[in-house]
Amino acid sequence: MSKLDLIATATFGLESVVAEEVKQLGYDDVRVENGRVEFTGDELAICRTNLWLRVADRVRLKVGEFKATTFDELFEKTKALPWADILPMNAEFPVEGKSIKSTLFSVSDCQAIVKKAVVESMKKKYKLDWFPEDGPLFKIEVALLKDVATLTIDTSGPGLHKRGYRTLISDAPLKETLAAAMLMLAKWYPDVALIDPFCGSGTIPIEAALMGRNIAPGLNRDFACSNWPWIPQHAWNKAREEAKDSIRQEKPEYIMGTDIDERVLRVARRNAEQAGVSEDIHFQCMSVSEISTKKKYGKIICNPPYGERLSERREVNELYKEMAKTFKKLDTWSYYILTSHRGFEKVFGREASKRRKLYNGNIEVQYYQYYGPRPPRIHKNNDEE
Repeated sequence: MSKLDLIATATFGLESVVAEEVKQLGYDDVRVENGRVEFTGDELAICRTNLWLRVADRVRLKVGEFKATTFDELFEKTKALPWADILPMNAEFPVEGKSIKSTLFSVSDCQAIVKKAVVESMKKKYKLDWFPEDGPLFKIEVALLKDVATLTIDTSGPGLHKRGYRTLISDAPLKETLAAAMLMLAKWYPDVALIDPFCGSGTIPIEAALMGRNIAPGLNRDFACSNWPWIPQHAWNKAREEAKDSIRQEKPEYIMGTDIDERVLRVARRNAEQAGVSEDIHFQCMSVSEISTKKKYGKIICNPPYGERLSERREVNELYKEMAKTFKKLDTWSYYILTSHRGFEKVFGREASKRRKLYNGNIEVQYYQYYGPRPPRIHKNNDEE
């Protein structure tokens, strides 16, 4: 298979970030839709995107897309797709489904029909009436949106946010994919100082360190497609060797994570060690009011408590006022704050330079961005502009 239609799924609001990531990997045929980024690639593209995408939720192989308003139509058009070219004879192929604003609204019926259609399609090639399903996993999804059915197979397995370093989890963890998105939207680079004053189990600093060292986020994990027979082992070997060769030895400028809870900081240090970036991050137990730095310029990127419960609102309001006092002292820094608190700007006492609607799990949040002055450019030689 030299040309495959692939989909990198994305949390609402992050499609453009994922699209840019896909382009950076060298895939230019990119089409952005709600919740997904479609592109064309080969077997090696499946390996590379699973290893490298920091913000995407997962990578799917698109088998087909068509209009279907009746169960007969869904069955026949699914059956006509080249399933036997993708699924080996012993493939395990469960079917998941979802339906939004479609005539075929019964998800369970759609799943059963797709399963039956795939079996019928495979019977033609393999000349079997029954399939053992004791081999590699090919999880099929039938997604109906406004009567258009999209048939895909999940290549990732566990979501791409599961990097493999976070073995111990705090009470309300920030997904690694969202943390990476926050860094990218803030245009943070490894030569810029970074502080997260509410680092919890360390997700933002660790994702920054991985980015700063150019470590592929999926380097230490396997994927659903790792043992698919038509993805040759040399493709995986090449993709992993590329990733290892791309790792930078020099440390990022300065990454600090602070929190008032020493217990979660112990988890953060353990997570950083698991990720291989413990030497790149300075963790310290302190309150937001104690934060100070000798660094002239930098970025504060954080996910403070939201005060979702009414009983917590007064305490969170006081915290935001304390943040405002502390951040005001760092008047040459930029700061980026993720919260669902609808009155944040009023409590913080300053309107954001820019804000962006995102989702932290099922919670609608705003990413408030406050721009500091641009640092002076350092000229390395007289020829540099």
